[in-house]
Amino acid sequence: MDKIKVANPVVELDGDEMTRIIWSEIKNKLIHPYLDLNLEYYDLGVEHRDATNDQVTVQAAEAIKRHGVGVKCATITPDEARVKEFNLKDMWKSPNGTIRNILGGVIFREPIICQNVPRLVPGWTQPIVVGRHAYGDQYKATDFKVPGKGRLTIKFEGEDGTVIEREVFKFPSAGVAQAMYNLDDSIRDFARASMNYGLNRKYPVYLSTKNTILKAYDGRFKDLFEEVF
Repeated sequence: MDKIKVANPVVELDGDEMTRIIWSEIKNKLIHPYLDLNLEYYDLGVEHRDATNDQVTVQAAEAIKRHGVGVKCATITPDEARVKEFNLKDMWKSPNGTIRNILGGVIFREPIICQNVPRLVPGWTQPIVVGRHAYGDQYKATDFKVPGKGRLTIKFEGEDGTVIEREVFKFPSAGVAQAMYNLDDSIRDFARASMNYGLNRKYPVYLSTKNTILKAYDGRFKDLFEEVF
């Protein structure tokens, strides 16, 4: 049987533990026998990320930008226990978060509906697709432990001299703090991608925010979605 020729390379992002084995089986049994395909390989196993100071993750993301498509296996995002287990140099950030921020994309999760697999809700005949903004927010947040009683503030210094400073909280004792951000252009891209996806699939689009609580942050998402719409 002649193999199907795939014109462009596909970026291959290998992962950790059992996913390496499963992905190898998929390639050997389902891909290579049928496709003449050039896979551009990057090893995102936690030990190789550590050896390259996580530069391999950046290189993989840049390769996806060049070629337009990549396949990624599940990877370990190390916590304290994993750092000790693998003797890592640092508690490296999530590869998914790094890749998403470089690509600036949107994550769409869509279930595969099989007629012979019973659904928990039989009346649902169409999939519910969840789209999630993939830039900034928690994945690029700055967080730290607060050692004790004190005052937490947040400050913006504009290049034009504008200064915005807010008191966040007066800590009565030890705790934790976090600051995160997003960009108008990225939110607009998220809105366009979501609406185009809905138009292409002929699905209604719903935006979920907490703008009643986060009036500026989530409110900006609501306003820009309305602008793009």
